[in-house]
This record gives sequence, structure tokens and C-alpha cells, in this order.
Amino acid sequence: MFAISLGDDGAELQPLEPRHAEEYLAHIDRGREYIGQYIALSDRATDLASATAFLQSYADKAAADSGRLYGIWTDGVLVGGVLFRTFDAASGNCEVGCWLEEAAVGRGLITRAIRVLIDWAVEERGMHRVEWIAASSNTASINVAKRLGMVRDGVLRESNPYRGVRHDMEVWSVLAQEWRERRASGR
Repeated sequence: MFAISLGDDGAELQPLEPRHAEEYLAHIDRGREYIGQYIALSDRATDLASATAFLQSYADKAAADSGRLYGIWTDGVLVGGVLFRTFDAASGNCEVGCWLEEAAVGRGLITRAIRVLIDWAVEERGMHRVEWIAASSNTASINVAKRLGMVRDGVLRESNPYRGVRHDMEVWSVLAQEWRERRASGR
């Protein structure tokens, strides 16, 4: 299977598939508390069967061209991932997302990996709009959207009930022409 280098630090991006279920579960177990602060990903993989089912759901999405899932490996260890949570080629809209275990934070892995996804979505698949949705309190995620040159479209007030609390969710996006201009200018 292919792997895409994310830079000279040995980080790689590659498809995260059902065959990685044991490794994925070990990764989630290492980062369960940190990953679960803002997203329910850690709640969806509590044992090997549920980890496999989650990865299979994205394999099914990939087969239907409605989503994709990629892992980020550093030194051969799965430390996080990025995904097309939604992917609608007919409308030209998709949503990207991410997660990372705490030990891998602060190295630019998510920003670099999401750049690869947006480049592919815009240049290879002709996507017009790429969205990023994050809890307003998730400063790290909001900062990634800013680094990617996304524009804040608005806030969905108290739209996400998560672990007994309603969270405001910010919608950020970049349009294909904006992305191309940003990349051409070297930003």
C-alpha cells in the first residue's frame, strides 16, 4: 500500500484500513482521554470488534466515494489520523477532520496531512469547497483551520451535544480558487 511522506521527520500518511484494527485500537487506548476531549472517536473503538467496525465503515465509505480515512504514522507507530468525514463529488463539497494522540501534538502533523487531503480533493477530484468543523473551545483545531487559510463561516451555537454538554461548533472553509491562490503564493 502507498504511504505519503509528510516531511523530513519520518512522518507518513497512508490509508487506515480494517487490517489495522489492532494497531488502531492500541493507538486509541494510548490517547483515549486526550482524543475524547472534543470528538466521540474514542467512544467508537472500545474493543477489537468495534475498532474493526469503525475502520470497515470508512472502507465502505471509500468504496462508495463518500468518505476516506488515513492514518498518520511516525517511526512506524500510528499516532493520529485525518479523514474526509463527508465527500460529495456531485456537489463538490467535502468535510475534513482529524485526531491526534497527545504525544504527537505540536509537530505540525495535522496541518501537513490536511494539506495533502485538500490538495487531492481540489486538484484531483475537483472539489469546490472543503469544510472544517470544530468545537469553539478546541483552540488547537481552530488554529489548524487558520494555518490552512480557511475562512470562518460562522458558529452553530450549542449544536453539538457531547458528553452531557452542548458545544458551539465553528464552521471553517476554503474554496478551490482560494486554495490554489494560497498554494501558488507559497503560503
